[in-house]
Amino acid sequence: MKTKGALLREHNKPWAIEDIEIGDPKAHEIKIKMEAAGMCHSDHHLMTGGIPMAGFPILGGHEGAGVVAEVGEGVTDFEVGDHVVLSFIPSCGKCPSCQSGMANLCDFGAMLLQGEAVSDNTFRIQTAAGENVYPMTLLGTFAPYMVVHEASAVKIDKDIPFEVAALCGCGIPTGYGSSTRSGDVRPGEDVAGVGTAALQGAVISGARNVFAIDPVEWKREQALKFGATAAFASVEEAAMAIAETTHGGMCQKVIVTVGEVHGKDVDLWMGITAKGGTCVLTGMGNMLESDVTLNLAMLTLLQKNLQGSIFGGANPKLDIPQLLSMYKIGKLNIADMITRQYRLDQINEGYQDMLDGRNIRGVIRYTEEDW
Repeated sequence: MKTKGALLREHNKPWAIEDIEIGDPKAHEIKIKMEAAGMCHSDHHLMTGGIPMAGFPILGGHEGAGVVAEVGEGVTDFEVGDHVVLSFIPSCGKCPSCQSGMANLCDFGAMLLQGEAVSDNTFRIQTAAGENVYPMTLLGTFAPYMVVHEASAVKIDKDIPFEVAALCGCGIPTGYGSSTRSGDVRPGEDVAGVGTAALQGAVISGARNVFAIDPVEWKREQALKFGATAAFASVEEAAMAIAETTHGGMCQKVIVTVGEVHGKDVDLWMGITAKGGTCVLTGMGNMLESDVTLNLAMLTLLQKNLQGSIFGGANPKLDIPQLLSMYKIGKLNIADMITRQYRLDQINEGYQDMLDGRNIRGVIRYTEEDW
């Protein structure tokens, strides 16, 4: 079918809305009429080259929610009319990672940046000129329609607002799980870090003190509203207050969900991590860079842990519905994280707002004009 999408044709150039052609669903695939797409920082990494796709043009977007419009052969878990969230990491349920409880490391993930559908290793999206298109994490939610493997979709209740549901395809499980799963925050522990979802995960887990760190004053104000006990503009500024509050013990858990991690900053985050504590690195660094500043002696002598985390250690098929059920009963505040909604043709404005610190999260909403 013919539709449109936000494409990148080279690095460091704006998103361009172009006509595209999306194929019909094949075996174990579903077609989705998109309702909302989250504007995650990871898609900005596509623009800068921090996340290198296998080629151009790239169809962006890896957070989204919509309605199943068509199902392919062999699909048994979905039917037309189901509401779904797109999971940026598929979960096949059969590979060694899935079966060992690490669905966020599903073997399908090895194909996320190559652009070819996991069902038959063909390109499923083309431009109007017939060029193969590389969809972000085999999704491409910056388009009003998409065809994806059933492993990339999670069925949700139909009373969940689509803009709320969309953020559960990446940002909410990633941040929340970085605290609750990868960080394993325990009641009474002191926690420091960046990110509203991670902050809420720490608060819900019973953290004693939650020190939010963000250079944007407005975001620090928002962090206090979401439950942080104190907020600081930098790690350096926070360190003295953390030391005073914890009597020098520092934080048992430090959760780093910044938009872009720089190797030179890792030791700063480790510096506010307690003896035997864990620093969780969730924010993405440039995949082409490998330099990290880290005091190896202190890492060993104080027995600290530096923990990587993808998708917050989430099991998408389990955690996405669970997080949305927490939203429904008022335990998890997702709605107030959505600062502004945009049309698809406002995507560059939305990402500039993100870079300027005006949004906690921006969401693209599709309308009749798009479908």
